[in-house]
Amino acid sequence: MTIDVTLGRLRAGADAGGRLECVEYGSLTDERLLERVAAERDPDAFDELYRRYARAIHGLVQGILRDHGASQDTVQEAFASVWRSAAGYRQARGRAVAWLFAIARNAAVDAARARRPVAVGDPQDSIDPAPQPDARVARELEAFRVHVAVDRLPPRERDVIALAYFDDLSQSQISDRLGIPLGTVKTRTRAALRRLAAELAEER
Repeated sequence: MTIDVTLGRLRAGADAGGRLECVEYGSLTDERLLERVAAERDPDAFDELYRRYARAIHGLVQGILRDHGASQDTVQEAFASVWRSAAGYRQARGRAVAWLFAIARNAAVDAARARRPVAVGDPQDSIDPAPQPDARVARELEAFRVHVAVDRLPPRERDVIALAYFDDLSQSQISDRLGIPLGTVKTRTRAALRRLAAELAEER
């Protein structure tokens, strides 16, 4: 039994007495949410993880696949893997956000391979100008962390940063898009960048 309340959710306990516990999912760490998914198959904990990371994972997948429809399908597959594999997460090996990134990236790489046509004949020798795998993964993880940090900003600050960095709009264009003064855009941008710098520094 699940009962929604203002400050959390009351869930029936697993003990014989049927005691209720009040769970405020929004205040739980990612690691604790994964523990609940693994140990209790808690759908509310899973929903909270999805709320926190769906947009960031979509950004990562979209960057790899460059296809909106395929990206949406791959995001769903990535979260299905999170549900199935939650018991395999070990906090001693790293933070939950890095584990989620790895699952999402693997799902995107698998999807990209499935869509790639099979070459016929021997490939020509060439020099690959792309970054080495470790460097590329590090850059993708950093970009993923930026997406996550942006999603955690207050909505008004998140809007201006998302339009500036993900949609590549100028501050004047953001002012027109949101219908707010240019000075307000600049103020919100400065505040957002301070928050982002602090959070990313803490992540490192």
